[in-house]
Amino acid sequence: MTTTTSPVTQLTLRLQTISKEHPFLFFTGAIILSIIALFTFVAEYFKPLGKRKLKDGKPPRLPPGPSGLPIFGSLIDVKEGIEDEEHKKLKALRQYGEMATLHLGQKTFIFLNSSRVAAEIITKRGSYTNERSSYPVSSGIISHNHRRSVLMHQDAWAEPRRIMHPLISGSYLKTYGTWQELESTQLLAEYIFHPKLWYRHHFRYANSVIHRIALGERLAKSTKELVDLQNCVTYFVSSVMTSMVDWFPDLEKLLPWGFVQPWRLSWGWLDRWNYNLYKEWWDPVKAKIDNGTAPPSWVRDVLLHPDTKYTGDDDDAMYAAMQLVEAGSDTTRLVLNVVFMAALEHPTAFAKAREEVDRVCGKDENARLPTLADLEGLRYICAMAKEVMRWRPIFGVPPDHTATKDFDFEGYHFPAGTGFVLNIPALCEEVKEPDSFVPERWLDGHETNIAHGLWLFGGGRRICVGYRLAQNSLFLLLSRLVQSFDLEAAGPYNSRHLHFHATDEPFPVNMKVRSHHYEKLILSEAEKHGVLEDAKLERDKL
Repeated sequence: MTTTTSPVTQLTLRLQTISKEHPFLFFTGAIILSIIALFTFVAEYFKPLGKRKLKDGKPPRLPPGPSGLPIFGSLIDVKEGIEDEEHKKLKALRQYGEMATLHLGQKTFIFLNSSRVAAEIITKRGSYTNERSSYPVSSGIISHNHRRSVLMHQDAWAEPRRIMHPLISGSYLKTYGTWQELESTQLLAEYIFHPKLWYRHHFRYANSVIHRIALGERLAKSTKELVDLQNCVTYFVSSVMTSMVDWFPDLEKLLPWGFVQPWRLSWGWLDRWNYNLYKEWWDPVKAKIDNGTAPPSWVRDVLLHPDTKYTGDDDDAMYAAMQLVEAGSDTTRLVLNVVFMAALEHPTAFAKAREEVDRVCGKDENARLPTLADLEGLRYICAMAKEVMRWRPIFGVPPDHTATKDFDFEGYHFPAGTGFVLNIPALCEEVKEPDSFVPERWLDGHETNIAHGLWLFGGGRRICVGYRLAQNSLFLLLSRLVQSFDLEAAGPYNSRHLHFHATDEPFPVNMKVRSHHYEKLILSEAEKHGVLEDAKLERDKL
């Protein structure tokens, strides 16, 4: 009687023979097969949303886009596109049309390359595209358990947004405007005393304005303290692209126990450092509010005022205040540097702006400094502020807007969880001759609203709450700069390389006061407002 051996038994016997006769070949093959099996499991487990089948068994209908690498998708390309000051890879996404689908790790993002689709999806459909995707490291660990509102989920974000809303109200803007004018006057005096340190003056001005508004006192921090605060922003932003867990958030489900999550050790130090630094700035302010000696500020009069009925704890309040300080300082500093680059590259536009200021604010011995009350009358200056931000955008992409429900749009089907990203470099070049500096393109009746038609502040319900404060700071700098100073290059430079993260001079500039009339005007105004000696001492400290 013949015994039939099953195929499994035959394979087992064959493998046993190979393992005895060719052990190296056997173990090499076993390792290769294990790697293939592991790769297949990882690829399937972390398959991005846009490649998963819907309930009907079909894949979602998404716009075209680059295929990317296995598992990682287009993560590397996007990271390089953000770090490149020219944003070449982000601009190249326009080849796919008004929208481009990118798979970034486990996430699927739709990059919005035109204002039309951005308005349709971010603004008109904001009621269900207002969520944020999950960022376990940057929004969790580094942000001390989701205390940075920029990446908060919708339910947690509503409360900090509520308390920040007064920052855009008329009464508060008027009060804050007085402080902005004072700090701007000191900035002008600093230009006169030490013109070669212009980039440092921008650092002080941007920090001092938002510090006074948020915390109530004029800035009295060392250069090291200011650099540390700037690094809070730098480290936070860089963590978003460098932490793989933020792009593969299901790792938390796969490894749910803290002791087997190595990223908690690798990023935990940054959370502690950030928290302690915030405390050093926050505790003295909180103490003065508690004992009744604090000056007027957003923290005293809104955030911690009993009538506000803020529902967060002390740490929540600290993060709300400090993220306002750090966000409002570093971005303003960078835009002010772009103003200087634009002045070097496009002197004709600045000469035209000077003509407008002279017409409204007087000339030579009859001149006065522009104030925020002149904003309506200096519309070319307002247009120039928008063109500065469009011409050289200071960042590539803001946080995503994630859909909370499935929806259809122009033949595409986007499942819940799809992220939508404003492709800022592409949107900024959605004009005729985008590399030209043409403030006139914004003279459309909306020039006094810096967020109208300009996506750098975000859009929809998640638009940056401080955009009017930023507009006022930029307006004061621009109007007073073109009125009183002449700028020229002090050496070779590349107008596309602004060295945004540099702490020394980003590009060479010579500046001098326009005439003795304007020097006298600036110094007398600085003395009248009590900032003349501060300007001199600040130079010594730097």
